[in-house]
Amino acid sequence: MSDLSYQNARQDWGVDELVIKLRHLRVQSLETRQRRDKPPKLPSRKELQKILDGLGAVLFPNRLGLPDLNDEGIDYFVGHTLDTLLRELFKQIRRELHFVSGHAPAEETYRQAVAITREFAARLPEVRKLLDSDIQAAYEGDPAARSSDEVLVCYPGITAVIHHRLAHILHQLGAPLVARVISEIAHSATGIDIHPGAQIGESFFIDHGTGVVIGETAVIGRHVRVYQAVTLGAKRFLKDDDGILVKGNARHPIVEDDVVIYAGATILGRITIGRGSTIGGNVWLTHSIPPGSNITQAHVRSELFQDGGGI
Repeated sequence: MSDLSYQNARQDWGVDELVIKLRHLRVQSLETRQRRDKPPKLPSRKELQKILDGLGAVLFPNRLGLPDLNDEGIDYFVGHTLDTLLRELFKQIRRELHFVSGHAPAEETYRQAVAITREFAARLPEVRKLLDSDIQAAYEGDPAARSSDEVLVCYPGITAVIHHRLAHILHQLGAPLVARVISEIAHSATGIDIHPGAQIGESFFIDHGTGVVIGETAVIGRHVRVYQAVTLGAKRFLKDDDGILVKGNARHPIVEDDVVIYAGATILGRITIGRGSTIGGNVWLTHSIPPGSNITQAHVRSELFQDGGGI
């Protein structure tokens, strides 16, 4: 046997057999989901990443746009870029609508995707105003920040909030899968996990940020500051009579205005953190607190012992 024949024999990976097995599993999965005749074409994470990068440049062309932009060229750049991005976003939204609807006429998903894309575009000035407040809150809240420009280009919390502001609108307008992909792009890049359904008021600042988790039904007021490894999560998951998780019920905290939550705090359930409260580091909190509260680990331990519990 020649050297070439020997090498080819040793490099037979059994690809033909693998293709057959994978096809069988793929078809079986489609049949289980009743999609045998219509395999799903989902929104593309890769394309949405490009759209997000472009939207950042549209919202902040002087700082995130092309390096050689001048005053005369900015409006043209914004208009041309936005037109291109919205056409691409429309395609991703239509993919989701077609996937969800199954057998809806193509004309119907087309009209819905156009309507969602137009409304999303109309709300971009609102997003810019909110992001300006978030950037200012970060600059004012961090003594290490030397400028708002530094905050925009360097802070992972701002990156996550930009993604969330955009994703939240799409979630509201009826494109929750596209919105969720956007939030997961931010999660991968920053370590900050904000569900697009979460409602977040203006001047929101996540400092450092790694490990922050904010659940789907969380409601956060204005001028709230959160540090790394904070969780706004669910205390328990309700199930129906068949043992299946109930979806969409309000199960995450309400955080009122002017609250500060320090690193490692875990706040669970549909409880309310009163306005102007401070939650200390590593606190585990599962009950509502009134406005102006100052909750520390020592405070929580004291409550446990008063209630007859222990640690």
